Amino acid sequence: MKITRVEAIPFAIPYRKPLKFASGEVHVAEHVLVRVHTDDGIVGVAEAPPRPFTYGETQAGIIAVSRRSSHRGGRPDPARTRDMASRLARTVGNPAAKAAIDMAVWDALGRTLDVQVTELLGGYTDRMRVSHMLGFDKPAAMVAEAQGMRDEHGITTFKVKVGRRPVALDTAVVRALREGMGDDVELYVDGNRGWTASESAMAMKEMTDLGLLFAEELCPADDVLGRRWLVSQLDVPFIADESAVTPADVTREILAGSATAISIKTARTGFTHSQRVHHLAEGLGLEVVMGNQIDGQIGSACTVAFGASYALTSRRAGELSNFLDMSDDLLTEPLEIHDGELHIRPGAGLGIEIDPAKLDRTARTAETPPDIKESRRIP
Repeated sequence: MKITRVEAIPFAIPYRKPLKFASGEVHVAEHVLVRVHTDDGIVGVAEAPPRPFTYGETQAGIIAVSRRSSHRGGRPDPARTRDMASRLARTVGNPAAKAAIDMAVWDALGRTLDVQVTELLGGYTDRMRVSHMLGFDKPAAMVAEAQGMRDEHGITTFKVKVGRRPVALDTAVVRALREGMGDDVELYVDGNRGWTASESAMAMKEMTDLGLLFAEELCPADDVLGRRWLVSQLDVPFIADESAVTPADVTREILAGSATAISIKTARTGFTHSQRVHHLAEGLGLEVVMGNQIDGQIGSACTVAFGASYALTSRRAGELSNFLDMSDDLLTEPLEIHDGELHIRPGAGLGIEIDPAKLDRTARTAETPPDIKESRRIP
């Protein structure tokens, strides 16, 4: 079995409302569908979500990398996942593009073997609890959104975006959520590097009585001494997210005392490097959260497939609900969250199929050159 072709197809799906947080805001999911074809006629799929304001990747850049990086050195065998990861590593940066190719390869491998990706990775469970991200809004609106998610989908864990100035804007929101939702829900905060270390410490002190689960990326990682000082002040785990893109970054942040927990995002480390991050975290006894890069349904299927593979990654609620904020999807059978849980799909690979009509409908809205749908055949 050899990989013969990699497709990169841009698509665009508007959000029902803009998602706002400290590092930017998103109105449309301008993502890339990646397809990996094998000489056996198997097609693996994955989703690449660019985040130009965080990682510097764009939709066009992901397409360019997807066309070129995977074919270097001949026609790789998807069963040799480490070899494939090494080939992709030759392209510097571009985490979302490389992650999507990696995950599509795993999907193709699972389809070939008629085995779920989750089983290939570890097969610990078949589901995960779900957390929902609450972006910037007025306190009453954020409480209403959380209540709606609990009532309709059974979600009881919420990641609250913070990082605005004055700090009291966000501490008031978190307090309103705790008072409005009660003590039975889990709350944690994510600053997307919006505050300074001292502002972060002030905010966490103000929220001491709110029973927060985690604090994530409250201040920039390049404020090395300030962040180390902040982490030493906290009585909850501090999650490294966008500051720990690679396994090497994870090692650096933990050993520097700049974080005590890790967010694994398959959208940036795929399945192969996410395994490395998981094993590192497990060996060091770190808390782990399965994060979300504002993924659509394909990306969420990838996240739950990996998260359900291990005890550590399935212990906490994973960020698996962002697709609920999108106005459309690409799957023949859309994902559904019930009783606060998302189950892996029962079929081989990721267990998902792309609806051609939906892809045609959403692909036409992408603002990309007319030849951007061209696939690259591997010689």
